[in-house]
Amino acid sequence: MAYKVTMRFNLLRALAPVFTAVSCTLLSSCGLAVMMSSDPAPVLTPVQPAPLAKNVQYVAPTIKAPTLVNPSSSLSSDISGNTQISWSRGNPNQKYIALTFDDGPVTSNTTRLLDMLKRRNIKATFYVLGNRVQNNPSLVKRMVAEGHELGNHTWTHGKLTNMSDTKVRWELDKNRDAIVAATGIKPRTMRPPYGALSTRQRNWIFKEYGYPTILWDVDPEDWKKPGISVVKDRILSKTRNGSIILLHDLHSVSVDAVPSTVDALLRKGYKFVTVSQLIALSK
Repeated sequence: MAYKVTMRFNLLRALAPVFTAVSCTLLSSCGLAVMMSSDPAPVLTPVQPAPLAKNVQYVAPTIKAPTLVNPSSSLSSDISGNTQISWSRGNPNQKYIALTFDDGPVTSNTTRLLDMLKRRNIKATFYVLGNRVQNNPSLVKRMVAEGHELGNHTWTHGKLTNMSDTKVRWELDKNRDAIVAATGIKPRTMRPPYGALSTRQRNWIFKEYGYPTILWDVDPEDWKKPGISVVKDRILSKTRNGSIILLHDLHSVSVDAVPSTVDALLRKGYKFVTVSQLIALSK
C-alpha cells in the first residue's frame, strides 16, 4: 500500500510541469496573464491613442467677431451759415468722414445696405435720383427715419454741363419735389451726375437753391465693378481725415464691399457723419 502511494506521488510530481505548461498555453490564448504567487506585481502599460492619419492638419475653430459700431453723437447738421460753394473734403484736423451713395434707391441693394449701416450705427448721405425716389417712396422714408441724409442728384442723371439753365432747374426741382412728396423734407445739398458742373452753374445754384455742390476725394471707381477687395483697398488707401467717400448703391458689388470696408475704417478710428454734419464741423 505504501508502495502504491509513493508511486502515485512520484507520477504526479513528474506530470506537474506538463500540466503547468498546458495551463499557461490555454490561459495565454485567452489573453490572460498567468501569475504565480512568487511573481512580482504586474506593470500596467497605458493605452496609446491611435496616430493621426497622414496629411491631416489642425484647423482652429471659427469665431465670429462682434460687429463694430460707429459712436453715437449729437452733432449739428445746420449748414445755414455755410458760404463755401463746393466741397470735396471736410475738416482735415478731425477723424470724421462722410460715406455717400449715388444713383439709388434700388430696392434689393439699398435695402441690404440700410441693414448693414443700421447694424453699425452709421449715418450716410444718399444722392438719390428723382425717378427712383418716385418709384420707391417707402425705401426713401426708411432712409430718413433711420437718420440718413438725402441729397439732390437730379431727376434723370443727365450731364448738367450740356444743359441750359432752364433744363438744370427742371432737373433739380423735379427731384426736390419727389423727395418732399415721399418724406416731407427738402434736400440741403446737391451732387451733379459725373461730378460735371461748371463754376458758373455752381454759383447760381448755390445762390438760388442754397445747395453747396458736393463732390468727393475718395473714388474707388466702383461703377467699373472691379471686385469687392479692390473697392475696399482703394477706399482704405485713400481715406483721410475729412474724406467724402463716393460709392453707388446701384451696384450690388459696391454694397457687398461695405461691411468689411467700414469695419476697417472704424478700426482705424474714423467716425462716420452725414455730409451736412461734416460741413457744420468745418465752420
